[in-house]
Amino acid sequence: MNILETHNIVKEYANHRALDDVSISIPKGSIFGLLGPNGAGKTSLIRIINQITGPDSGHVLFDGKPLSERHIERIGYLPEERGLYKKMKVGDQLLYLAQLKGLSEKQAMEKLKSWFIKFDIKTWWDKNVSDLSKGMQQKVQFVSTVLHEPDLIILDEPFSGFDPINANLIRDEILELRQKGSTVIFSTHRMETVEELCDYIALIHRSKKVLDGPKNQIKEQFKTNTYYVEYMGILNGLAEQYAVSATREVEPGFHRSDIQLPEGVNSNQLLRDLINQVEVRAFGENIPTMNDVFVRAVNEIPEA
Repeated sequence: MNILETHNIVKEYANHRALDDVSISIPKGSIFGLLGPNGAGKTSLIRIINQITGPDSGHVLFDGKPLSERHIERIGYLPEERGLYKKMKVGDQLLYLAQLKGLSEKQAMEKLKSWFIKFDIKTWWDKNVSDLSKGMQQKVQFVSTVLHEPDLIILDEPFSGFDPINANLIRDEILELRQKGSTVIFSTHRMETVEELCDYIALIHRSKKVLDGPKNQIKEQFKTNTYYVEYMGILNGLAEQYAVSATREVEPGFHRSDIQLPEGVNSNQLLRDLINQVEVRAFGENIPTMNDVFVRAVNEIPEA
């Protein structure tokens, strides 16, 4: 079951087509990576989902029904450009934003107490937002995004400006929210975070969706049937059927090489041939990272 579906979305601004026939499906309870270079169309799609703008054509379904104003309370949105009221006190601001999302003042107070303890920010309640550092402000805005326990949480570059400790804190909260049943759309340029957190991805490039599906399946599609080996000795008698590349010394006496297997040859046969020549210290398949997938997918698309 999908929490959100976009069908054939088209969005134009003046002479620029920001989205061109974009369809994606986001399964309930997943962390979904929305990827793409700057200017690809990600922000335009996020704004349509949040009903900040509307599509020129196509439609959006939320939980199987046409997206409408009544769904706003079920969505939490953390924009890349943060938007807190600088001269307002943190506690007053969070109470106000929570009530905009449908919570009563009593409900909001109860939830805020829990979050202030969890994030160790109890002394911030009467501080003006302008008195907080950028990272502290981002913590406050994250709380405002998830306080009403939305079914769908949209996070645009949520780790921007965080130190490693607070980035880990937010990461753990994202995983906990998913475990409690929320679905997360995650827009980021940090491929290592996509690698760690996302279950599904969609890649938008030049306004079009060029790739989508379960992360692990997509990585399978981009495999090159290449293995790495770390070894001691000289690797110069391997059969010509193997393509050896990227040989380098990793430490005195040990080298690492990448070896591509031809069709019909499996990794066991390669390992047997290697053992006959060198002392093998490490061996395994080169699994493409999400950064590899991103770069290859974008570079393989011809210029329009």
